[in-house]
Amino acid sequence: MSDGTGVKVAVLFYSATGNLGSMAQAMGDGAASTGAEVRVRKVPELAPPEAIAQNPRWAEYVETTKNDPVATLDDLEWADAVAIGSPTRFGGPASQMKTFLDTTGGLWAQGKLVDLVATAFTSASTAHGGLESTILAINNHFYHWGAIVVPLGYGDPHLLKVSGNPYGASFFSQKGAAPDDVALTAARLQGERLARVASWLVAGRAGDSA
Repeated sequence: MSDGTGVKVAVLFYSATGNLGSMAQAMGDGAASTGAEVRVRKVPELAPPEAIAQNPRWAEYVETTKNDPVATLDDLEWADAVAIGSPTRFGGPASQMKTFLDTTGGLWAQGKLVDLVATAFTSASTAHGGLESTILAINNHFYHWGAIVVPLGYGDPHLLKVSGNPYGASFFSQKGAAPDDVALTAARLQGERLARVASWLVAGRAGDSA
């Protein structure tokens, strides 16, 4: 494993009730374990207060995280690698995350997202409710940016024997359950891989400029 020295990883996520927040933290922990500098940031909540108030878990999470750092475009410009996480909404990312991604046009136009190393993760309340399609939909932004897409893959026995999902860390939340060890381990492994691959790119750039 590379020590990841000099690698900057941004984990940007949207979470309504905390599941994606837990996965994002695990993703960040995995990246940090390589020696990478990590930022874990949530995108702004855009839902109206009356909608949030109808779900006690949503309202509680909004309240408990109200002072947490919020993702900005500066985080993307700062990073060598990014992990984007969103719950599934009709087979795609939540509108809060989609809105944030749609604001990246300026960075894209300046070529500042080219060769950014990128990966995606998600969760849903149904087993076949669009986990894979949500990751693929997030990846579409990466393709347009000119980013280097790094999937979770099957490089670790945990992923092959237990999680079984090469697209990205995913969690099926039955009856509002919090992410289990299987999902959190997959997220940590994904964060490690993201930072490791990014370290090769950073080292190559340093060599080119030497």
